[in-house]
Amino acid sequence: MSYTASKWLRRLGSALIICAFMASPLQVISAAQATAEVEAIADGKGGAFFSREYPNLLAELGISQAEIQRRIEQVWQALFYGDPETERVYFPVGEDMAYILDVNQGFVHSEGMSYGMMIAVQLNKQEEFKRLWKWARTYMYHTDPRYRGYFSWKHATDGTRLSYDAAPDAETWFVTALFFAAARWGNGEGIFNYQAEANALLHEMLHKHQSSQILTTMFDPETDLVVFSPRRGRMSRFTNPSYHAPHFYELWARWAERDQARWLQIAKASRAFWRRTAHPQTGLMPNYANFDGTPKVWEGYGELFGADAWRCAMLVALDYAWFAADAWQVEQSNRLLRFFYQKGLSNYPSVYTLDGTSVPPRYTSLALIAMNATAALAATDPIRWEFVRAFWNAPLTEGRYRYYDNMLYMMALLQLSGNFRIYAPRA
Repeated sequence: MSYTASKWLRRLGSALIICAFMASPLQVISAAQATAEVEAIADGKGGAFFSREYPNLLAELGISQAEIQRRIEQVWQALFYGDPETERVYFPVGEDMAYILDVNQGFVHSEGMSYGMMIAVQLNKQEEFKRLWKWARTYMYHTDPRYRGYFSWKHATDGTRLSYDAAPDAETWFVTALFFAAARWGNGEGIFNYQAEANALLHEMLHKHQSSQILTTMFDPETDLVVFSPRRGRMSRFTNPSYHAPHFYELWARWAERDQARWLQIAKASRAFWRRTAHPQTGLMPNYANFDGTPKVWEGYGELFGADAWRCAMLVALDYAWFAADAWQVEQSNRLLRFFYQKGLSNYPSVYTLDGTSVPPRYTSLALIAMNATAALAATDPIRWEFVRAFWNAPLTEGRYRYYDNMLYMMALLQLSGNFRIYAPRA
């Protein structure tokens, strides 16, 4: 569950609700039609999973490898070891644990912990990875049988649990980071048997309904779509487009101990869902959506393109870069960049109705600049290079909003430099 919801709800006024309903209706295609179209696209085998070649768009832009590596190191140092008042979000605890802090809210989120672990494993930072994982496994992991196997999404810095609910996006990144860690460093004992931990979490994500009266699975059994929250009831009856990660599900279909066919079907379902939920003219997706792709009206936030939905550009493009399974993703990335090209390259507002109407608060976010730049991994329109350049020239955020902005900036930096890679665990 993203940190951004409560932040936005405080900022957004009742005027947003009015603006949201002014959006033109989406042209929704049926689930069967979308799935058929996806399956009709032959596996091009052109993605990095097959070729093992990861595009370095920064180098193609003319930036030297030395400059790229220097920037990666600078951002790593700022996020993990920079000034604790203005830069860093990583804070060690004792001799063997650490957490990622949402500085604005003063909370630790499972989202941030999973992002921190992914960044650490991509950069081969084993100590930081182990510290983050131990903190998450010690404080966030549920041992109560009703919740066991999931991680609560919100904690105080002393580890106090502030919510019992789980956020499926964090579990998704946890699993994949654990598989990568098993590949890069091997498996240890107990919680450091990364591959066993990943498989145990995957099992709960699909089968939790068999052991709990409170929670259900993280993927809707009828649609195969990731749910907003696995708590039984209304929270599990809609989705968040930025939780979908078919490129990760594809890996799980190959690496998981069980349910391989189901994970492959879930990947196909997510790709079809993105087609349904993206606006046909702007390419914008909503923060929350019903399973049919229509925006989920939710307290003046869910139906808008806002902080959660910014990440969809990255996820769509990364799926294409790794698997090239759906040619629509190229069209979608081009469509999204063309929309923002009309708004300016680095100073556009960050919140819109899906038809492209800007709504308050009208400010520019580094996170959105970074996410739009990653769309260049799938886009073919020459304007993509201008977004990559705008990203490269953008400074890091300092102060209270640095967590989300700078973590997504680092994600984009690794992807655009060819340093966000697949590491396959040993069989």
